[in-house]
Amino acid sequence: MNSEPTRNLALELVRVTEAAALAAGRLMGRGDKVAADRAAVEAMRVVLNSIQMNAIIVIGEGEKDQAPMLFNGERVGTGQGVEMDIAVDPIDGTRPLANGTSNAIATVALAPRGTMFNPGPFLYMHKIAVGPEARGCIHIEASVEENLRAVAKAKGKAIEDLTLVILDRPRHAELIAEVRRLGARIRLLADGDVAGALMTCWPDSGIDILYGIGGTPEGVIAACALRAMGGEIQGKLYARSEDEVRRGREMGYDFEKILTMDDLVASDDVFFAATGITNGEFLQGVKYFGNGARTDSLVVRGLTGTVRQIIATHRLEKLSRFSAIKY
Repeated sequence: MNSEPTRNLALELVRVTEAAALAAGRLMGRGDKVAADRAAVEAMRVVLNSIQMNAIIVIGEGEKDQAPMLFNGERVGTGQGVEMDIAVDPIDGTRPLANGTSNAIATVALAPRGTMFNPGPFLYMHKIAVGPEARGCIHIEASVEENLRAVAKAKGKAIEDLTLVILDRPRHAELIAEVRRLGARIRLLADGDVAGALMTCWPDSGIDILYGIGGTPEGVIAACALRAMGGEIQGKLYARSEDEVRRGREMGYDFEKILTMDDLVASDDVFFAATGITNGEFLQGVKYFGNGARTDSLVVRGLTGTVRQIIATHRLEKLSRFSAIKY
């Protein structure tokens, strides 16, 4: 069995995220998160199983939201070829998609078998993410002020010129108040912290830092992308109760451990793809026309650091002749 990828699997993964986006995009604004998730999951599974690889899902879909699943431990691919860990988020931002708002994307990441952090049942983590210019300047246990000053210095900006993305949640009230006290700008996201992390590496997004408590699975997926794009993410598992702390310790998890890039994905040989479902700061959503659609995708290969933006036109009548996916 060949254990080293010899081709750019990200160029095959983009077919996976395109299929998920095309299938789920029809449900934009219809208010049904579960139906949208189901459409994306079913489309992803069909294309994943056509790729020549032997992959096990480490970061699956459905447990947190009780949505249709690409479940943890499921094998995908043809069963031949490279052995990989895979993380999927068929819709990062189900609520924005259901409501017809911005930054819903379909994402998938691959890394060599055994290199991807498995968060188990612990679904939330403290996290901070930055782009290449501020890599090496952040620390998850530093104060908000210390981190903002360090990032501002690295980027040659004043704190007042920095823009942070923070999930719009009651748990972030103190964080938001402190950022406002320091004078930095804030972009509140309803959902979608994979997209938020990616924005820090996208020059035209205007985003400098992702900060706050978000999904652990999303943190692992974002780590794969940021590692390849030259950014950085750090985290610490976040327990919602004393019972979670107790269960975590019994399972060998350490809620005090700082999770670095190497902890989240311990290889440079990573692949990542994302396709916009609704319009966002760095990817456009699916655009339907006549008998076709256009997608906007990001494709990243870790070994080379190559980042591609792929705009594709899909002829749905032709696709429907041989595809099991309902577009």
